[in-house]
Amino acid sequence: MSGSTFGELFRVTNFGESHGPAIGCVIDGCPPGMALSEADIQPELDRRRPGTSRHVTQRNEPDAVEILSGVYEGKTTGTPIGLLIRNEDQRSKDYGKIPDQFRPGHADYTYWAKYQGNRDYRGGGRSSARETASRVAAGAIARKVLDHLLPQSVEIRGALVQMGHLKIDRHAWDWEEVEKNPFWSPDAATAVVWEEYLDGIRKSGSSTGAVFEVVAKNVPVGLGAPLYGKLDADLAAAMMSINAVKGVEIGDGFAVVGQRGSQHRDEMRLDGF
Repeated sequence: MSGSTFGELFRVTNFGESHGPAIGCVIDGCPPGMALSEADIQPELDRRRPGTSRHVTQRNEPDAVEILSGVYEGKTTGTPIGLLIRNEDQRSKDYGKIPDQFRPGHADYTYWAKYQGNRDYRGGGRSSARETASRVAAGAIARKVLDHLLPQSVEIRGALVQMGHLKIDRHAWDWEEVEKNPFWSPDAATAVVWEEYLDGIRKSGSSTGAVFEVVAKNVPVGLGAPLYGKLDADLAAAMMSINAVKGVEIGDGFAVVGQRGSQHRDEMRLDGF
């Protein structure tokens, strides 16, 4: 299966299935001599870890990362870094009724058709959002690389700004609040409203979408390459490859229609929903 590698100078190849023994990735392009250990990666995985609230998947995975290669005596060697995250809470029997059925809104049928009837239906197999844990692990190392190579740290932060039709109050935006609620909302009051709203959605047997916003500051000028390797294009491709993401806007996005200029000249904003 092709299409599992992203990046050029810093290249990440993702592997594994939702109910296989493990998931992980291989990172190529990390500079030598950079201090790196599991402790640098684990905090980011803990933030993503399932089962942390009733509003996320209840799969109970520790998501403990193991560094298999590319690090010696606490420093990177410049060779490929292998990361492994073992699956420990697979409940494949929960999917026992769907080996010959295709769920709406999933990749079941497309995988079956594309790979000539070969499909790992357990938890979605390769199409499961479980694979995003490997991205998070690779992203933790990418952060270290930026700090290692650049004189001025690039600051990257994200927050949920809309759930269904309910938006945050941007005047109440507080980055400190993001870590304090299960929705990663920068507006504490809206997070409370979302909790009641989502409980109602679940009880009705339905679902809803959301919008999140990522802000990057101190981004060096000149990243990316023309034409198809532009930074905007790479960011959009990376975001759109996440299962749940169905749209991406960069900067003011669609709001620039009717505007004469951007209101955010000092930062890069990336919204996904």
